Amino acid sequence: MADTRYRAEKAYNNREFMNSREGRALRIHAEYMEPESRFEKFGVQDTIVFFGSARFKSRRQAQVALKEARGSGIDVEAAEKALAMSRYYEDARALAKKLTHWSKDLNGGDDRRFVVCTGGGPGIMEAANRGASEAKGLNIGLNISIPHEQHDNPYITRHLSFEFHYFFMRKFWFAYMAKAIIVFPGGFGTLDELFEVVTLMQTGKLTRPIKIVLYGADYWQKVVNFEALAEFGTINKADIELMTVTDSVDEAFENITNYLAGGALHEPGGAL
Repeated sequence: MADTRYRAEKAYNNREFMNSREGRALRIHAEYMEPESRFEKFGVQDTIVFFGSARFKSRRQAQVALKEARGSGIDVEAAEKALAMSRYYEDARALAKKLTHWSKDLNGGDDRRFVVCTGGGPGIMEAANRGASEAKGLNIGLNISIPHEQHDNPYITRHLSFEFHYFFMRKFWFAYMAKAIIVFPGGFGTLDELFEVVTLMQTGKLTRPIKIVLYGADYWQKVVNFEALAEFGTINKADIELMTVTDSVDEAFENITNYLAGGALHEPGGAL
């Protein structure tokens, strides 16, 4: 006679419960514990984070798009702008490659120090993951599930590619292991990440400072008037010094590596 007794489902296999309001605390905890277990497995403690627009194309992609636009006579101005902005893609790619080579030469070739980390998507994120990959180094992608623009790029180290549901858990992992952050031109998301980290530093919520480099002097001078904030008294003059502005891959590289070699090399990971 067949056994027809009802067998209860284990709670962690109950998808309806796990995706419910009541299961939210477990989902949040999972987005802390699961990345932590992978970072420990791969010996990753310190990161160099790249932020920037998801919309920028590589120079080659932008050149092809401009040629097609000129051929059709449609959106030529936008394609010309995209080609001009592709310099940031190529600079992020070159900087990530250079930093990864430098990191791999530390401690007898240990490539687990100062791993390039991005939001995992296209644009500047793809460029940085691509540069690190071209240097044959580990690199991290902290992706987020949103309706548009965001998809994981093909250059992320497969075992260090993550998909988050909660923005705040993704933000935690951006900040927690970061020793340096490089912010390229970007939109609301980029500005959000920049100001969140600067606020953590300004309010003393970090156990150690994070080096912040703003890449693209013309962009940042036009988009955010930090001097005006100080002039109106909403920040202190010293707060502006939390950030360094540059237009040069070599200058950004020297700025970051000198900072890291000056003390961060010997500090444990984990900033919050």
